[in-house]
Amino acid sequence: GKELSLYMQGLYERTEKIRAKQVMKEKDNMLKITTDGRKAALSTTLVGIPQPYDIHNKIYACVNKVYEIYKNYPSGCQIVFCDIATPLNKVFNLYAELKVRLGEKGIPGREIAFVHSCENEEARISLFNSINSGKIRILIGSTVKLGIGANVQRKLKALHHLDIPWRPADMVQREGRIIRRGNENDEILIFRYVVKGSFDAYSW
Repeated sequence: GKELSLYMQGLYERTEKIRAKQVMKEKDNMLKITTDGRKAALSTTLVGIPQPYDIHNKIYACVNKVYEIYKNYPSGCQIVFCDIATPLNKVFNLYAELKVRLGEKGIPGREIAFVHSCENEEARISLFNSINSGKIRILIGSTVKLGIGANVQRKLKALHHLDIPWRPADMVQREGRIIRRGNENDEILIFRYVVKGSFDAYSW
């Protein structure tokens, strides 16, 4: 979309200033640019530029794919991984946005859960049992909270990488939720959402 294209041009200009040593490292640096680029690739809303909910929107693409699988595999469960715009993000709670958009498609809110809503280990275990029984069909979480020690594989049909974690090891942890002994599905689906002209392709 044009929102992202304009923002990426701005990142390029910031990079050129850094290379030319026209800006203090404390004010702007490549780490800040990388972080802003990752945010914008997910949604320009995270960098202060409202993004229309349309075919150029990564959330739009993910919602449609999740719904398609939900409809085509009535007993299958799904995980959506997103590390950037979690419920803790004060600018844009992407988890809540996903739940609203999935609800608009007809998926009941009771079948969608956030791992961030678990306040203790007992709540986590209860949530994971609900996934394994098929009571909850869609689980949304971050690599930190869901990537290790989450045995939710029994009915997992699909995994969605809405953003890209920092390290390759994080990818292994994410996909270890679904590529795991005890999964009742003979075939699974893994989706990576990449926005053309964004930091996504570089990160992958």
